[in-house]
Amino acid sequence: MSAWLIALLIYSSLALLSFLPVLRALLTWANLNPGGPSFSNSANFSDEGKEILTQNYKRMEGTLKFWKTQAERYRVFHNYSLIWVTISSVGVPLLAQATDSDPWSKWLLTVVAAHSAVLLAISRAFRVEAHYKAFRNGESDFYDIYRRMLDRPAAFGAEEQDAIERYLIQVERVRKNVRSAETDNFPSVEDAAQGRDGAVSTATPNRSSPNS
Repeated sequence: MSAWLIALLIYSSLALLSFLPVLRALLTWANLNPGGPSFSNSANFSDEGKEILTQNYKRMEGTLKFWKTQAERYRVFHNYSLIWVTISSVGVPLLAQATDSDPWSKWLLTVVAAHSAVLLAISRAFRVEAHYKAFRNGESDFYDIYRRMLDRPAAFGAEEQDAIERYLIQVERVRKNVRSAETDNFPSVEDAAQGRDGAVSTATPNRSSPNS
């Protein structure tokens, strides 16, 4: 068996095996971590205040689960792409010089370059890193506000009604910011075309002869 074929099989196997965490993230939903004592257990609020805050959090749970799931999906894909594009950036020039008359050597070069090109195109067209930051920051911002309200409600206002009102306004602002970031980062046909063209120009090796 050709050594180039063995190398191709090893590369393909590693690329597929390392994609499994990405596939698992794409097919499953993240679970929210237990947050400890909540508004219903707090001694800082009246029964009416506890009910308002608890209902608001319950309405946010679906959004928080969506944010966490999306952030995890974009995170694992970003890490996968970063690793394999880095390997390709180093490997493609070396393979371009090492290829010989064995057709499997050219197939290995093609697969490595194409793999990198596809990952770059998807990452750029779907703005993977920007989406990850938007969802992760939104989740983190909400929990910062949530914990501050639990621990230091006076930071939102001296009176309970004012504190709850300001808390709800800040929660709404976080939701709007994440929604705005998600909309701004939504891919378009132009983004996909730019990502494809940029990936091809970056990943495709220069096969011209030094004597040309």
